[in-house]
Order: sequence, then C-alpha cells, then structure tokens
Amino acid sequence: MGLYKKYIFPRLCNLVMSREILEKYRKNLLSDVDGNILEIGFGTGINLSFYPEHVRKITVIEPNEGMNPKAIERVKSSGIQVDFHTLSTDSMPFSDCTFDGVVSTFTLCSIVNVRNGLLEIKRVLKQDGRFFFLEHGLSPDPNVEKWQNRLSPINGIFADGCNLNRNIKNLIGSNDLQISELENFYLEKTPRFAGYMYKGIAHKR
Repeated sequence: MGLYKKYIFPRLCNLVMSREILEKYRKNLLSDVDGNILEIGFGTGINLSFYPEHVRKITVIEPNEGMNPKAIERVKSSGIQVDFHTLSTDSMPFSDCTFDGVVSTFTLCSIVNVRNGLLEIKRVLKQDGRFFFLEHGLSPDPNVEKWQNRLSPINGIFADGCNLNRNIKNLIGSNDLQISELENFYLEKTPRFAGYMYKGIAHKR
C-alpha cells in the first residue's frame, strides 16, 4: 500500500465524508436498521454516531488499513462493539444468509469488481434481509454525465479508485437485488458531477 493511500487519502476522505450536509442522509438511512448488521467500506467509522440506540454490535469490512486509526478512535467513543475485517467486499468470508442488514455509504463507487461485490452482498443477506445504500453516481443529465465521464479517471487516481459515473440503480438491480425504496437528488453544496445521489433500500429477489 502506497504512502498516499495509507496516510493522506484517509485524512482527505474523512474530511470530505464528515461534512455536515451528509449527516441527515446518514441518519435517515440508518434509522431502520436492526438485527445482525454488516457495514461495507467502513472507512473512518463516520456512520457509527448515526446508528439507532438499539444497535450495539456491527460487523465491518474496510480494505484500506490506513482508515483504521481514526475508525478505532470513533469505535472507542461510540459504545458500539465493532468486529473489524480488513478485506474487500468482492470476496467475503461470511456464511450465506448471515446478516439482517448490509449498509453501504459511498462505497459502491470504488469496489474494483462491483458486480461481484453486489453478488456477495446478496449472498450474505438473509432471505428477508435488507441492503441500505447511500451512494453517488451517474447523473441522468447528459451535460453532467459528460463531465462525469471525463473526470472519472482523474478522480479515481486521487480518490482511491472512486468512479463518478456508475449507475447505482442499474448495478444493484442487475445483481439479483430488488430496489424497494429509492431517492435520487443532487447533494447541496456539491458540484453536480460528484453530487448526484442514490439513497435507498433493496431486498433479495
């Protein structure tokens, strides 16, 4: 792991993802999670303060170990027990039908093999489990999409593989997950090429 990815990017990521404008969306998304929870792309643990009070334990995966120092700080002050795994979403060691809920916030944009990752999410979800997601991605506006396609390769270099132009709805729907709730909007105070949002819940088909 390079120095930038391990030491610099985690700090930049934490700064951007900690913005106040994201808090209401995180809180709303997580308000209904329950049971045995897996969070993918745990990052620096920003979601911890937005889980409902009844959630006292979660399992998390994060491939970038440079995120861990800040994440551990948040775990210590959260009161939530966290089972850490440093690995990628596209190959998880958990048994089939393990989790009642899987949470993903700003993660599907950077999974290298995102289709495998979504199949893994489906596999580890219980039959009546739910996939909670808050992601940025492809805009329906052709002018915005044009800039997303142009800037995505550059963004990926500086943002640890983050793609600006993934169609999150289509990706989820084409991997045996059925979206039951979906909100699309442009995130305020954010450039449109980076701020078209997909927030929702999906189930196994």
